[in-house]
Amino acid sequence: MATTKALKITYRASTGFIFLFEGVMPALTSHTELAVEGIRHLGYPDYFRVMLSVFKVAGALALILPLVPARIKEWAYAGFVFTMLSASVSHWVVDGMGEYSLFPLFVLAILIISYFTYHKLQSQRKDSAQSHSYHRSAVSGVAQ
Repeated sequence: MATTKALKITYRASTGFIFLFEGVMPALTSHTELAVEGIRHLGYPDYFRVMLSVFKVAGALALILPLVPARIKEWAYAGFVFTMLSASVSHWVVDGMGEYSLFPLFVLAILIISYFTYHKLQSQRKDSAQSHSYHRSAVSGVAQ
């Protein structure tokens, strides 16, 4: 069983990568000619690029901000899974199997690491809260 410290480091590193790669980078580069041409090359309309960038930034913020409810984080994770799989398939169909179709799967693997470490940390947090609650009731003699 991994230590809590190792889980936290893994979670923060993987989620930080997703935040930078899927949130910060689209916010800063989605308007560049390279990005515009990349979306056009795949056959998508220009409004799709704008919409995708907005959703990526919103999803990345949902993952990185600690006060965002767990249900919203789940939707953000799901949205990124759909995005990565769609990007891989789009590049594969248009350009054939190659680096552009494989790279989204690499990012997906990092997202999956973030997802599972997030849930492991949530589980440990719940277990810890339950044991503290049990300990308080045992010490005070009052069931909670």
